[in-house]
Amino acid sequence: MSAAYFIAGTDTEIGKTFVTCALLHAARRQGLTALGMKPIAAGAEQIGSEFLNEDAARLRAASSFDPGLALLNPYCLASPIAPHIAAEEEGVTLAFDPIRTAFDALRPQADLVLVEGVGGFRVPLGPDYDTADLARDLALPVILVVGMRLGCINHALLTVEAITARGLPLAGWVANQTDPTMLRFDQNLAALTHRIPAPLLGTVRHQPDGDAARGAEGLRLPTA
Repeated sequence: MSAAYFIAGTDTEIGKTFVTCALLHAARRQGLTALGMKPIAAGAEQIGSEFLNEDAARLRAASSFDPGLALLNPYCLASPIAPHIAAEEEGVTLAFDPIRTAFDALRPQADLVLVEGVGGFRVPLGPDYDTADLARDLALPVILVVGMRLGCINHALLTVEAITARGLPLAGWVANQTDPTMLRFDQNLAALTHRIPAPLLGTVRHQPDGDAARGAEGLRLPTA
């Protein structure tokens, strides 16, 4: 069976898609067939015949091939707002079964599948369901993307607690420098490395051009 991981973030807008794309590039450089999946995306526009989310488009471009949006992005909501609110306004029920079906169809096609969550680790998807529940139901090891900015230590450690509380293995974490002016970057990195009970898979310095292929140069894949 191919390897698969759930990509979680410490918050929204911390470069989760960028790091997921970089990991896909890192896998492809090792000769692996790699696919990215975005089960739920909020914020999309009509491009030609497609209703497309920007994050899903970036994952598709970084993947080894295009598996089709129905599998890559089963739920694409129009409004760039919290997904449970967007779904309610659009009359959509965010259910697990279509996501499971899409994931099960993707996995035999690749050596590696990266499933990117939405926002932080506990984003509501319905009245009694959130992205932490989604990660638990997929039963995937988690890779945590830490947005390196003021407050990142608290956000990261709380997220690690939430991941382990659900019995999910933390396969590793990535330090992504979202704030190029962050003070004491190295000291914050050292504090996180000491406190997070999982390997650091790499540090990505701020890249204003968003070149995920170059970001892959500082990353490695989990060993298990």
